[in-house]
Amino acid sequence: MNRKSPVVPKELLIPFILITSLFALWGFANDITNPMVAAFKRVLELNNTQASWVQLAFYGGYFTMALPAAFFIKKYSYKVGVLLGLGLYAFGALLFYPAASLESYGFFLAALYILTFGLAFLETTANPYILSMGPEATATQRLNLAQAFNPMGALAGLFVAKTFILNSLQSNNLDENGNLIYDSLDIGAKAIVKSNDLMVIRNPYVILGLVVLGILVVIALAKMPENKDSRGKINFGSTMKRLLKNRNFVEGTLAQMFYVGAQIMVWTYIYQYGESIGITTYDAVNYAYASLGVFLAGRWICTALLRVISPSKLLAAFSILAMAFTLGAIFLEGMTGLYSLVGISFAMSLMFPTIYGIALDGLGEDSKFAAAFLVMAIVGGAIMPTLQGMILDLGGKGYTDTLILGVPEVNFSFFLPFACFLMVWLFSIRVKKTVINN
Repeated sequence: MNRKSPVVPKELLIPFILITSLFALWGFANDITNPMVAAFKRVLELNNTQASWVQLAFYGGYFTMALPAAFFIKKYSYKVGVLLGLGLYAFGALLFYPAASLESYGFFLAALYILTFGLAFLETTANPYILSMGPEATATQRLNLAQAFNPMGALAGLFVAKTFILNSLQSNNLDENGNLIYDSLDIGAKAIVKSNDLMVIRNPYVILGLVVLGILVVIALAKMPENKDSRGKINFGSTMKRLLKNRNFVEGTLAQMFYVGAQIMVWTYIYQYGESIGITTYDAVNYAYASLGVFLAGRWICTALLRVISPSKLLAAFSILAMAFTLGAIFLEGMTGLYSLVGISFAMSLMFPTIYGIALDGLGEDSKFAAAFLVMAIVGGAIMPTLQGMILDLGGKGYTDTLILGVPEVNFSFFLPFACFLMVWLFSIRVKKTVINN
């Protein structure tokens, strides 16, 4: 590893800080939304599969818009891509206002879908933008540093979800026997509670939209490096031929899809796991906090470790750790299993930026399109939670309706993240062998 290369050159420090703030911004969006799966299920009386459509809409937007975002920034510049991303992000968040007024689950899903059009632009742009802000020798470390601010935004998103949404939902109120009052109400009373709760869900998103508009103005006025394609033309066909011949890129994209699927499953269904052992959704947020806390600690620790350990070796080690914690979540029932589920987040902390950096290594100008496919790989976060929701529905709407391999279906469902971490490990081993052979 090159110890002398600066992680961020002094002349690019301000642009680096501004773009790094975007990592916190989409982390906020991700983790204010994860608890909404349980919230919408309760308020709108959905089954687990229907409730998982929140993640299908949220992460489906990434898949839809990532490639158009790459064409856009290829034609214009990273800065313009960031500004358009912020505009779409704000627009989607503000659409929560009419969605709540119409009390339409479909409208909420559409708003999330459009919001993530903006996130797709931001991630397609910000990740390679950060990689370009300094020496190539420290690119992966620089991206890990920027990504370390993502869980800070995620923690803020969880705080808002718990304090201003989950704590205020009337549909979560219990009677003296610990039963949900909402379930026993008549149609008229339920309609009143439903209207109130959808307004509660709406307000933080509308405020978020206004904040994002403010950040858009700040970045629009700031002087940023352009990183515009000097050739001024787009040759998608030749770019794709080069990318498809790059094994690290192809396998890295698949590994990223599996990793993101695992991450979203772990962070989405921690609430259902908690409820299966008697912990309310509101209190389960504390374990989501702990997950993000160890995730953040892992990001900072790994940023330091990458100075002395190669990315592929560290990725292999953390993949094994993730699989071990996941097996604990499956087979160690009760609080020990929940603690194991929290521990997975520490093992995941390295994965996204490291897979990203390995997949884009040495791609040069092709990295703009390569980055788009890596963002499209986030579709794993749309597909995998829906599959896990289908497993949870095997015995009914509950989480412990049936036993599979001797454990409740909510525990068994975490074999899906285990399989995803196995795929990441196989990628890391192949890359490590390639580095040794070279």
